Amino acid sequence: MRSSNPVFSRRGFSRSGGYAGFGAAQQAGGPAAVQGNPYAGTNPYAQTQAAPANPYAVGGQQNLTPEQLQQMYGAPPAGQQTGRMTMDDVVMRTGMTLGTVVVAAAVAWIAHLPIGAGIGAALVAMVLGLVQAFKRTPSPALILGYAAFEGLFLGVISQVYNERWSGAPMQAVLGTMAVFIGVLAAYKTRLIRVNARFQRFVLAAAIGFILLMAVNLLFAAFGGGDGLGFRSGGLGIAFGIIGVVLGAAFLAMDFKQVEDGVRYGAPREESWLAAFGLTLSLVWIYLELLRLISIFRD
Repeated sequence: MRSSNPVFSRRGFSRSGGYAGFGAAQQAGGPAAVQGNPYAGTNPYAQTQAAPANPYAVGGQQNLTPEQLQQMYGAPPAGQQTGRMTMDDVVMRTGMTLGTVVVAAAVAWIAHLPIGAGIGAALVAMVLGLVQAFKRTPSPALILGYAAFEGLFLGVISQVYNERWSGAPMQAVLGTMAVFIGVLAAYKTRLIRVNARFQRFVLAAAIGFILLMAVNLLFAAFGGGDGLGFRSGGLGIAFGIIGVVLGAAFLAMDFKQVEDGVRYGAPREESWLAAFGLTLSLVWIYLELLRLISIFRD
């Protein structure tokens, strides 16, 4: 399972239309195997285990060595799997990652860190995020390090916004929670269906959005003001709403990958990547809401 956030990760859907790491069938006997599963194939996480021989069977199976008997009686019950990702694993890792973000943000807020420190923390967080995105395996140290530096940046930028638009950060937090709950409810009720077409559309829209924001930033840096005006007035409101919608789409893709990871028996450490992807999406939504609220307040 890989983070689906296209900003920091190259991982997500495969070209064949399935998710990276999950172009696979469910465990043998699972319902997806008989319901036209679009991810059908060979499950990379499946482990073929030979059934233990019956020591009471008549014939060659009754002459088992003591070592074979010990191995048979020490085997886990049929159907039991160890080291597989569960929803509890995802919730716990996500709580740790988001908790680190919140604690670091609170420290930056209370310490009144300067803007320069916040920008430096943002750059470090970006580097750590990119390193993790291109790693083949999850690294809890990198993910928690990203969360800590991202939290410092969010604490600094939130304080800047709060000084000019009092209460804007709290409004953005409440808005982010509302988007999370809304997307989760829509996903669980299948109002949002994540498939290859959905992913291609979101990825194309995200690339266009990021390129436009980069151009706007360049015009603002060299020409002054708000550049092309994508962050102020009516045009700024429109692009702010688009940014929030894209963040919501990232969340839906993350929910799908978590669901697939649990269903197809991904290794337990993959829950760190789920936490990483969810944190990226929530940070994206918070920042877009923060900018959108500031425009409305003006």
